[in-house]
Amino acid sequence: MDTGLLLPALLTGIFCYLGAIETPWLFGMTGGFYIVGRPLVAGLLVGLAFGDVQSGVLCGLAVQAVFIANLTTGGATNSEITYAAYGGIGLALATTKDPAVAVTLSILIGQTFGLIFYNSRMAAYSFWNTRAQTAAENNDNRGITLNHVVYPQITTFLLRAVPVFLAIFLGKGLVDWLLSNVPQVVTDIISVLGGVLPALGIAMLMSIVVKEKAHLIFFFAGFVLMAFAGLNMIALVFIAALVAYIVYLATGKAAVSEAATQTSENTVFEDDDLF
Repeated sequence: MDTGLLLPALLTGIFCYLGAIETPWLFGMTGGFYIVGRPLVAGLLVGLAFGDVQSGVLCGLAVQAVFIANLTTGGATNSEITYAAYGGIGLALATTKDPAVAVTLSILIGQTFGLIFYNSRMAAYSFWNTRAQTAAENNDNRGITLNHVVYPQITTFLLRAVPVFLAIFLGKGLVDWLLSNVPQVVTDIISVLGGVLPALGIAMLMSIVVKEKAHLIFFFAGFVLMAFAGLNMIALVFIAALVAYIVYLATGKAAVSEAATQTSENTVFEDDDLF
């Protein structure tokens, strides 16, 4: 047991709690779930906790690419992204600092333990919600506050911060043992899958964003510029913004003008004096 992991593991668990969708401390969902709960930000925060920001950001980038198209339909979710981010990145930084390992661990944690704790939290919230409703019917202000705010936040902390802390603090030895004892072919497979899965995440995002096949031309053009022209991401973003503006000038205004013309043709003007 490495006591040097105590503080980084504790901070990672607290960050995981602050990134929950129901925590109110960082302007609600705005600063919590949509900022601290994202894998890219998680990589930065966990990197700061472990004293290795570069490795943390690299792991965060890889995990973010995998979950970039992660969607929640209604109340159903296929992976708990915050558990995945902080658990996977935290364990990776505690062991190999390899982004491929971070991706593999994130998927494992998010789709298994993350969903278990997520559903457990929802079940506990149903219990607190029933008690809060009973307190409201009895005009019990203290009961409303406790069951609507205090107890749910304690439940969230226990089911988020504590498991992530224990996974990193106690799981480092297990991950180290597995990586050092499994056959080399298994390690190679993990590395290959860790490199392929971010591409899969980007492909899933493209399937949502790309509405017409002609739009794929822009993606291929960006890939060619980055791969063969040696442009970095910042330069590519500026070029993409200019191309988007040119396309808007060429098609956007024409579409708006055509829609306005059709609206004016279909509009019926009535004179009240005639009726």
